[in-house]
Amino acid sequence: MAEFDMDLAAARVAEQAERAGAEASARFERSGPVVGKASSGDGAIEVQVAPGGLLTGVTIHRSALRHGSSVLADQILELAQRATRRAGDKMYHALAPVVDASQLEVLGYEPIPDDDPDADTYSYGR
Repeated sequence: MAEFDMDLAAARVAEQAERAGAEASARFERSGPVVGKASSGDGAIEVQVAPGGLLTGVTIHRSALRHGSSVLADQILELAQRATRRAGDKMYHALAPVVDASQLEVLGYEPIPDDDPDADTYSYGR
C-alpha cells in the first residue's frame, strides 16, 4: 500500500488555487468589473447588479412613476432578476477558463443560452 503525503497534496491544491486566482485576477483586470444590467422595454427603469444580485444601481425616469408604486416595485424586482442572471452568465464566461464549470454552477454562475431573452446582445470574455 502506497503512503499518502498529506503535506504534498495540500501544497499542490494551494498551488492550483493560487494559479487559478492569479489567472482570474488577470482576466478581470483586462475586462473590468462584472455587472449585470437590465432595463424596461421603454427604458424608463434601468437596474444594475453585481454578481450574486447585489443591487448597485437603479435609475427611474419620471415616466415610470405614473404606473404606481406596486407596479414600479414589481418591475424593479423583475429587472433585478434578469440582471442577476446576466451577471452570473458574465462571471461564468469570465471564470470558465480557470475554474471547473460544476464549481461555477454551485456558486450560481450559469451560462445563459444565446436564444434566451435574458441573453445580452454582446459577449463578455467569449
